[in-house]
Amino acid sequence: MGVTQVIIGVPKEICPGEERVALTPANVGALLKKNGVEIRIERGAGEAAGFTDGDYENAGAKLTDRDDIFSNAQAILQVQTPGSNTTNGQEDLDKLKAGQFLIGMTDPLANAQFAQALAERNITGLALELIPRITRAQSMDVLSSMAMIAGYKCVLLAANASHRMFPMNMTAAGTMNASRVFVMGAGVAGLQACATAKRLGAIVEAYDVRPAAREQILSVGAKPVELDLDTGEAEGSGGYAKAQGEDFLKRQRELMKEVIKEMDVVITTAAVPGAKSPILVTEEMVKAMKPGSVIVDLAAERGGNCDLTKAGETVVENGVLIIGPTNVPSSVPFHASQMFGKNIENLLNLLLDDNGDLQLDFEDQIVTDTVISHDGDVPHARLREMLGLPELKKAEPEAPADNGDDDGQEEK
Repeated sequence: MGVTQVIIGVPKEICPGEERVALTPANVGALLKKNGVEIRIERGAGEAAGFTDGDYENAGAKLTDRDDIFSNAQAILQVQTPGSNTTNGQEDLDKLKAGQFLIGMTDPLANAQFAQALAERNITGLALELIPRITRAQSMDVLSSMAMIAGYKCVLLAANASHRMFPMNMTAAGTMNASRVFVMGAGVAGLQACATAKRLGAIVEAYDVRPAAREQILSVGAKPVELDLDTGEAEGSGGYAKAQGEDFLKRQRELMKEVIKEMDVVITTAAVPGAKSPILVTEEMVKAMKPGSVIVDLAAERGGNCDLTKAGETVVENGVLIIGPTNVPSSVPFHASQMFGKNIENLLNLLLDDNGDLQLDFEDQIVTDTVISHDGDVPHARLREMLGLPELKKAEPEAPADNGDDDGQEEK
């Protein structure tokens, strides 16, 4: 009898505008070194990102159609699962079968109901957004990978829309001063935005509510902007900024107005997981900016950091361009897929045993934090709370074996 192979399937992304693919040919070749694994790729899945069907075949993948993947794969890998693809993802949700693994982005903190939908279908779901920010999981951190690309691309969007050149130029026709770029939020996206703007020759300043961000801002060649605010409790778990009260935000906006009015480009990146993006740039602040200035709001998908942002649109207010891009990493699909695929490859290397079987070790923090549905239930503590489900009881320790002694007490 032949060895039963675990089939890993990669369907083509159907979310409108999504050009990434969950695995690249390089990832396929690396994963096939795992004993007993077969990888099936839907024809055309990688074309938008620059990976041909021939590339996948040469790497050892089997080309097939969508129905075959959803019918026969034990694990299905997607960039955007039906949890994050609320436009037409229901088509794929209806195709999933009991016992399958679904691994991809699910937008779990904004769409906890999706975890319950998977549990009701007895599907094991892993949300890549929940990969813990621990050293051992850095190579699997999809959010950081995609944020890096978004931070790079948003600067190019700003430079393209700006009325000014970024670098200083001294010419026979006179000197053109460098553009002043201000980045709000010094996470992965913000730091990459700082570094990219600096490489383009701009004068770069940045602000983050977390005191620890100061050294990181300096490390990429930007100048930290410091406001007279108490930021002692501004950092939450995992290094993310913590939501602040309205009094704090009001004072922050007052001080920020004086900074922003001097800038040619403002890039906002402040996001709080599972919550609406905080308003950092008010309409009043926009009115104080110079005509021809540009705001690129990377938080547009969560409501935006600017009062006037419209997701997926460019708004002009008092001569200021306010760009609200969505799904920015998809606009750099080759490298975004390369990074995304490597993150998934590393996660699969954790989940696949020596025989190529998928195993979940719930003693492992990566598994505990990432699995949102399993065995017909939602094991993730935070999602259970959001869904109003009772807290899971911890397994009782086994009773000691009977050694034959009897103390005469009745067992209770």
